[in-house]
Amino acid sequence: MDTPLTRTNLFGLDRQALREWFAQAGEKPYRADQVMKWMYHRHVTEFTQMTDIGKTLCAKLQGLAEVVPPNVLFEKQSTDGTHKWLLGMDAGNAIEAVFIPESSRGTLCVSSQVGCGLNCQFCSTATQGFNRNLSTAEIIGQVWVAAKHLGNVPHHQRKLTNVVMMGMGEPLLNFDNVVRAMSIMRDDLGFGLANKRVTLSTAGLVPMIDKLAEASDVSLAVSLHAPNDELRNELVPLNRKDGIAALLAACVRYLDKAPRDFVTFEYCMLEGVNDTPELARELVKLVKGRVPCKLNLIPFNPFPGTKYERSEPETIRAFQEIVLNSGLLATVRRTRGDDIDAACGQLVGKVMDRTRRSREHRARLEEGNSHAA
Repeated sequence: MDTPLTRTNLFGLDRQALREWFAQAGEKPYRADQVMKWMYHRHVTEFTQMTDIGKTLCAKLQGLAEVVPPNVLFEKQSTDGTHKWLLGMDAGNAIEAVFIPESSRGTLCVSSQVGCGLNCQFCSTATQGFNRNLSTAEIIGQVWVAAKHLGNVPHHQRKLTNVVMMGMGEPLLNFDNVVRAMSIMRDDLGFGLANKRVTLSTAGLVPMIDKLAEASDVSLAVSLHAPNDELRNELVPLNRKDGIAALLAACVRYLDKAPRDFVTFEYCMLEGVNDTPELARELVKLVKGRVPCKLNLIPFNPFPGTKYERSEPETIRAFQEIVLNSGLLATVRRTRGDDIDAACGQLVGKVMDRTRRSREHRARLEEGNSHAA
């Protein structure tokens, strides 16, 4: 019995890899450029609709390749215009992507893993456990789905202006696929985004930040959430490996290499945990004059079973004021899409968990419900 031919999903190849693929297929490399324009500028996935490639090449491509985006299982729009997609990755797994429209820009939040291997205590994704990394095609496919929905045309009718690798998963633990996908996002034949308009957000894997500096020069955001190791060890257990001092040093090295003007430090505001004036002053002392940065204060978005609560607006304003008065830039992220569970830290998808984390989370929920009854 013949083994069926596995066709290459062209969403998984950046421009250089696609040119090499065409050359190996006995075609001129410029054919890759033609096909990329059809895929990313015109949102065409059928080779028969690519009118300038010729019938012979069309027939060859139908035998060797495919252009397959993720399967949209569900989509929903918030009252504030935020749009969320649940995208099927395989038989048992699904991830979420979120588009956030604003007057001056449109930002897509993209996932890099099915679930997450880390266990940040304030993040809903962490309760789902982890299944696997997403392929390059599955990552770039999220951008394609959103761009097609929006009618986005690079360089002409741009509605998708920014991409943030801040969805489900830790991007630096899926390094090669994420870097390749970010290359397509920034390619003029891909989505044509400027380097500074693609942001990778990490919980702070120090060696991988150094590796990223060698491979890419996108904007960097770091989930800090605490000004000292004792508190950050609790909130972001990954911190126990290297600590804040090593993390900040890696950020400085990234800026030296990238080159970017600053790193964004994300700081989730948790009531009574990390939101006091004393901690605000400690945060200023930690980063000022050490790392060119801006602070993004994020009101916590609750989820079932969490032990944390969102800081009060006046508490957040007071924290921000201390940071601003020090001469540092601090913004407060406006909560978007929380009515459809699309806000920061709320993405969960559907994860066939390979860890025990989702089972343990369900047990805690059931225990809480029994006590409430």
